Amino acid sequence: MGSVNADLVVGVDRRPAPGETVLGSDLATHPGGKGANQAVAAARLGGRVGIVGRVGDDGHGELLRAALAADGVDLAHLTTTQGAPSGVALITLGPDGDNSIIVSPGANARLGPDDIGSAGDMIAGAAVVSFQLEVPMPAVEAAARAAAEAGGRVVLNLSPPAPVPDGLLALCDPLVVNEHEAAYLLGGEGGPHEMAAALVRSGPRSVVVTLGAEGVVVADGEGTASIPSPKAEAVDTTGAGDAFTAALCLRLARGDSLRDAARYATRVGAAAVRKRGAQSSYPTPEELPVD
Repeated sequence: MGSVNADLVVGVDRRPAPGETVLGSDLATHPGGKGANQAVAAARLGGRVGIVGRVGDDGHGELLRAALAADGVDLAHLTTTQGAPSGVALITLGPDGDNSIIVSPGANARLGPDDIGSAGDMIAGAAVVSFQLEVPMPAVEAAARAAAEAGGRVVLNLSPPAPVPDGLLALCDPLVVNEHEAAYLLGGEGGPHEMAAALVRSGPRSVVVTLGAEGVVVADGEGTASIPSPKAEAVDTTGAGDAFTAALCLRLARGDSLRDAARYATRVGAAAVRKRGAQSSYPTPEELPVD
């Protein structure tokens, strides 16, 4: 359950300073959005996936629907919002593969509890329901409660970072954050193991702190553990975190332990940075690096 955006990508030699103009590459348009990215990545790995979200009644909405359908994602609860544009992410991509992103939510901002009620059967039938914060918090809370009440596993990717109600945190198993998002929640910085352990004490049932090329730290009632990432030459990091979270959810749905699921997900994330784009970079199982 989450955002569906068109990614508008321009490559730059360097990012502009305030008040400065720089020249970039030709504009490229790709299907994206954290919700859609995670849906496509999980489906491409063999998962049975549906999405709850909104697109606009515009050309981007048509592109986004077609991209999701091409990977077999169930679109029964992807609503077209009349009179609203589809969400858009404005992305500058540097020569090192790192990116800067501004999101205009568009139709994503209209997702609400009524959408969750309409999708009740899909949510109740899911082993794992994944959330991000590019859609309004009332929709996230309603869907997380519905998933938990039906016995599903709630995975929240705290991106972009925002205050999270304690009741929602308590449902997370796991909460997935990068170092910046972890520091935001904790009100300060620390080592990855310390932050992961502190976050578990704050309410979630388990936590995954992602560290990019350095892998991840997982924390739960059994303590913390580091899981390294396979080495990969980064071409484009756009959407790699979504690929990781999607793979994590898929393996949790299949019954893996959190540590085993995270180990598999690091392989998927490493594969995703080797190609340009978000969804276009997501691997099939045969394309994963050797563990």
